[in-house]
Amino acid sequence: MRHAVVSAVPPGLRHSPDLTEDPTQTMQKSLNRRLADLDQKRFMPRELSWLSFNARVLQEAAEPEVPVIERLRYLGIFSNNMDEFFRVRVAEVRRLITVSQGSDRQQAKDLLAAIQQQVVQLQKQFEKVYTGVLRELASRHIYMINERQLDAGQAAFVQDYFSRAVLPELEPILLRDGHPIPPLNDESIYLALDVRTGDDYHYAVVEVPTDRLDRFVQIPRRKGKQGKVFIALDNVIRACLVQMFRGVFRIDEAAAYCFKFSRDAELEMDQDITESLIEKMESSLRQRRRAEAVRFVYDAAMPTRLLDHLCTRFGFGKYDSLIPGGRYHNSKDFMSFPNVGPKYLEFKPLPPIRLPRLDDPGSLFDNIREQDVFLYFPYHPFDYIIDLLKTAALDPQVTTIKICLYRVARQSRVIDALVNAVQNGKRVLAVVELAARFDEAANIGWAQRLTENGIQVIFGIPGLKVHSKLLLIERREDGEARFYSHVGTGNFNEKTSRTYTDFSLLTYDQNIGRDIHDVFDFLQFTYKRHRYRTLLVSPHSTRPGLLHLIEQEIANARAGYRAEMLLKCNNLVDRKLVMKLYEASEAGVRVKLIVRGMCSLLPGVKGLSENIRGISIVDRFLEHPRVYVFYNRGHPRYLMGSADLMTRNLDHRVEVLCPVRDPAAQRTLQDILDQQWHDNVKARVLDAAQSNQFVPRRKKAARIRAQESIHRYLASGKLPRYARATKRGKSSGATRRSKGGGKS
Repeated sequence: MRHAVVSAVPPGLRHSPDLTEDPTQTMQKSLNRRLADLDQKRFMPRELSWLSFNARVLQEAAEPEVPVIERLRYLGIFSNNMDEFFRVRVAEVRRLITVSQGSDRQQAKDLLAAIQQQVVQLQKQFEKVYTGVLRELASRHIYMINERQLDAGQAAFVQDYFSRAVLPELEPILLRDGHPIPPLNDESIYLALDVRTGDDYHYAVVEVPTDRLDRFVQIPRRKGKQGKVFIALDNVIRACLVQMFRGVFRIDEAAAYCFKFSRDAELEMDQDITESLIEKMESSLRQRRRAEAVRFVYDAAMPTRLLDHLCTRFGFGKYDSLIPGGRYHNSKDFMSFPNVGPKYLEFKPLPPIRLPRLDDPGSLFDNIREQDVFLYFPYHPFDYIIDLLKTAALDPQVTTIKICLYRVARQSRVIDALVNAVQNGKRVLAVVELAARFDEAANIGWAQRLTENGIQVIFGIPGLKVHSKLLLIERREDGEARFYSHVGTGNFNEKTSRTYTDFSLLTYDQNIGRDIHDVFDFLQFTYKRHRYRTLLVSPHSTRPGLLHLIEQEIANARAGYRAEMLLKCNNLVDRKLVMKLYEASEAGVRVKLIVRGMCSLLPGVKGLSENIRGISIVDRFLEHPRVYVFYNRGHPRYLMGSADLMTRNLDHRVEVLCPVRDPAAQRTLQDILDQQWHDNVKARVLDAAQSNQFVPRRKKAARIRAQESIHRYLASGKLPRYARATKRGKSSGATRRSKGGGKS
């Protein structure tokens, strides 16, 4: 059996992070944790919870109030999410089945069956929503037609386009007995070709070349008709099947049916010490293309004889997910569907909010030294981070720049600024995470470019992904080294900063700076151990630090003090942390959860989690920050950073959570969280049933859509009226007192 390359560092070996346990033991431990999650009285399996999250994305695609082009793009996001789900989550469940026995194996098989059932149901909903979106587009004179709907003029255009642009890109593969099928790309879509010659059937597959041609081809509209007309590239091929075979067969009848694979995305790397890490990663990426298929999605109209032939040739087993669907796959391409209609068919742009103190022509370093800078993307422009790097590259007092790079934009100004810094005589260290899933190849390229330009590149620690979002600038001031620090919740990526919400903290706090310096020292010299003054750092202190803060709230509640916490993250699935939150609820601690994705905790269950409420917000921007707030007897503690509440983030990655201490930044952060907590437009209730019901809006209550409300708040500096009333009354803010004159 194949084993994953990166096995987790067990707790007993954390002081020797270059040592790893046997991969089989790691997988068995993972299995034990997963089977424990099947106790649905206390835990929702994270895979089923993830499907519930993607159902929320599908809800947005179905929402009539969402502009129709954005609804189509949500369908693309849903499809892209589902691809990754099978490549990662389902692949892991299948691997776990192979190493378990007895009742454990049956439980894992039951989980796989539950996943299959939910996926099929979601696929049916997708087709229904897609049909509705097509009707809505047509009402706006934007038409998606198939090859059967072409008039004579359109058909001639399609035939010409096929001959000129498409046919040169096609390489059909005949499916003949005894001839092996080359590995197919799981990021592509294929057509299974069914060709009849008399009583004989010939089968072939052909890749739809969406990597070289646009998936949606605009064609002339019908004479006398208004609007824009598109045809999918797969339908262009369907319209011209006879041309593809160039007289190889006498074709009496031909049809084409779409299908796609999802392959296991786990990387397997040879431990040969004579190979460099980059060589190992490149080899592993080549092997990924030959990994086992974990999903086969096909056109439900495909004839049974053709489907059976494909299943036999591709060697599908009983644990593979065969998902019947509609005529089109790889709907992720809808993410980039152009708006060819009026502007109101897309979201109205929210202009970026400038900060006068950062636009001041004076020194950026002076501004940061005077007061912490708290940024919230995409409301604030990411340009401020680029400006800081460019300033550091030119400033004669700056000596060193250190940065963690996990995912960067394809055209990265961050990389350009780092190269410029070296050219201006600065020492630059970049920690590049080669194992950033699905960005491995891009990061190999970036690492090579950085190295070629004189930047010191390190790849972190075997067994521990470096997921921290850190930047440290060392500057000589008054004859000594001083630190300017950045801690963020998101990547140094200009592209995603326009669509992901993320916090960034720029600070002159020297204790934070020294801690970040020590994190980079640990990444370079893994044998060293540091005592961090202010930061929580995985895998060393994040778990014990968070547990300590929760236990403090429990102790406060049991002592009669008001106790509460608000946890905002992408995923909450760590079992020990969930159990601790259940304990907090039973002790009387009020727990508020804002969780975008997976949530294994079951809120609002009598006798278990009655004091826990949870919501999930899905809107135009992807909610990405990790922020943890603890009431602390009226002196709240705010932590922000890269760590989700998952076992991998707490124990098996290098993550950083940083305190937010500046009073102005604390107020801004609390005001943002309060508005999100009161969202009654895009927030869904997280409950034990995973029902995804929208948060109910009381009669005559203000309509609160947090992402729009926050933009107005940051632009004006004024809280909405409802939020001001909440602060005066019963808010969760820092100055609120307990009811009835209780202890505070």
